[in-house]
Amino acid sequence: MTATPEAIELLHIAARAADAKQAEDLVALDVSEPLALTDVFLLASGRNERNVIAIAGEVEDKLIEAGHKPLRREGRSEGRWVLLDFGDIVVHVFHEEDRQFYSLERLWSDCPAIALDLETTSQDA
Repeated sequence: MTATPEAIELLHIAARAADAKQAEDLVALDVSEPLALTDVFLLASGRNERNVIAIAGEVEDKLIEAGHKPLRREGRSEGRWVLLDFGDIVVHVFHEEDRQFYSLERLWSDCPAIALDLETTSQDA
């Protein structure tokens, strides 16, 4: 089993939104094989709590604009690990330190990565 086309579409919307708010180390994992509840995890890091909240807000706004409603959101008030559950995709936005501590990439290392084609939006100074 692999991620559905709709999940991949949501992934690309979410990844572009996260990238627009300077999310770092974007990683997408196809978790459809071991999990029946979702197809894709998108992992992203923010440099600080404000950045984490801004990334999560932009991802949520863009997915809502695309007609998708969040089923659940957690962690926004703390800004350390925000989880956005949109059914087919679950977005995890971490503070850099928390991402290293929880190491979801290691926990889900048997799941295949999904390539992200992100257009470079920032310009080198």
